[in-house]
Amino acid sequence: MGRIVVTGGAGFIGSHLADRLVGEGHEVIALDNFSTGHGRNIAHLLGNERFKFIHYDVTQYIYVDGPVDVIFHLASLPSPVDYLKKPIPTLKVGALGTHKTLGLARAKNALFLLASTSEVYGDPQVHPQPEDYWGNVNPVGPRGVYDESKRFAEALTMAYHRYHGLDTRIVRIFNTYGPRMRPRDGRVVSNFIVQALQNEPITIYGNGSQTRSFCYASDEVEGIYRLFMKGDSDPTNVGNPDEYTVRELAEMVRELTRTSAPLVERPLPEDDPKIRKPDITRARTMLGWEPKVGIRDGLQKTIDYFASLPAERMRPRA
Repeated sequence: MGRIVVTGGAGFIGSHLADRLVGEGHEVIALDNFSTGHGRNIAHLLGNERFKFIHYDVTQYIYVDGPVDVIFHLASLPSPVDYLKKPIPTLKVGALGTHKTLGLARAKNALFLLASTSEVYGDPQVHPQPEDYWGNVNPVGPRGVYDESKRFAEALTMAYHRYHGLDTRIVRIFNTYGPRMRPRDGRVVSNFIVQALQNEPITIYGNGSQTRSFCYASDEVEGIYRLFMKGDSDPTNVGNPDEYTVRELAEMVRELTRTSAPLVERPLPEDDPKIRKPDITRARTMLGWEPKVGIRDGLQKTIDYFASLPAERMRPRA
């Protein structure tokens, strides 16, 4: 059993990963500054002797006492609401945060796993997207702060692997959803569900014909864990290859929530990808992994989670 640091450990995916690691018997040290994460995501772990939380900004020098076997670097501002409002912190956590955590990994001789993203593919011209596709990213557009921060993080991780001989992994995470998502965080699943539960007009951008692939949180964490256990240094897509239009997703949410809220179209954001679907051949063959939770089951579990939240957390932000 290892001693593991998880940056972004109070976030959506980070907290689910912490659950899995603690459940497997590892000792987990979660670092988070609550810029997008929240203490309620890890409250159930605070009494566990194998879990420790440190409130910390990973763009600063990182010191962890004692040995560290593995670092999962998940700290990020991954939702459009966050990275469009906070472009410089987004770039800093991708660049400085990755540099600091890689430095810790080198000092501790720890395995380093970077949580990257399907956004490195940009608005892809290859479909589905395999790991050897270099992407189509606008570096000076508004989305570039997130896309390029992750592309830089991947390059830096590979530099540490090649130059310092660090044992590294890179997971490219595709759209993930499930309990512990933040209401109204700008992601399509959480936005649709919250709007439907509040009987508000459901906002789609463009005509809703753009496609996305949605991976349930437990499937995503399983893929990340397997990559940690038996992966290699090359990037690996972990996502669900089932592809849906945004309009199809909205209609499923309307049906499952039994809302009569109408669909309302808004202008398509700049550089919004028209298609998104992972090629998971590599994850299937190397890790023996593929997603198990279907979209309707996953949506229902996510709807149940949001329906359980206090009303004040569901209101629009000021």
